[in-house]
Amino acid sequence: MADGKTGGAKSGEALLFLTDEQLRKGIEAMFFAYRGFTADPDRILEKYGYGRAHHRAVHFIGRSPGTNVNNLLDILGVTKQSLNRVLRTLVEDGLVESRVGAKDKRERHLFLTEKGLALEAELSEAQRARMRAAYREAGHEAVAGFRRVLEAMMDQDQSEHFNAVKEGKG
Repeated sequence: MADGKTGGAKSGEALLFLTDEQLRKGIEAMFFAYRGFTADPDRILEKYGYGRAHHRAVHFIGRSPGTNVNNLLDILGVTKQSLNRVLRTLVEDGLVESRVGAKDKRERHLFLTEKGLALEAELSEAQRARMRAAYREAGHEAVAGFRRVLEAMMDQDQSEHFNAVKEGKG
């Protein structure tokens, strides 16, 4: 693998020398892409009086049924108080079920109810449709490169959570 200093890395070589303006444009593109990516779910959530914190909780509980509260805290990187407020609403509204742990009675394991599964499907389909269209337009090589860029931007703990969820372990 070429290191860019010897001139052997053809496709990545130019990327090592991006100007500040090019980086700024990339940051702005990420910002506006995120706004677009969250716009459809935000409209859906608004109908229920929920926000993005509810969406993130529903998403990760749906991806890892039975996850415990501490794991969800680690994944989301929020305070216990903040997560408890969100979970309380989701449980009261019948979207999430909290079950006592079989091995440790202090643990609470989280599962989406039928209603929660329906909301998660609606939210994720909106985002999948946007991603599918963007990926189709960008092409296979761009998609692979984009994913490498996103993974390279993750902090170590975020990368570990991402890989655990990706492998069905989280």
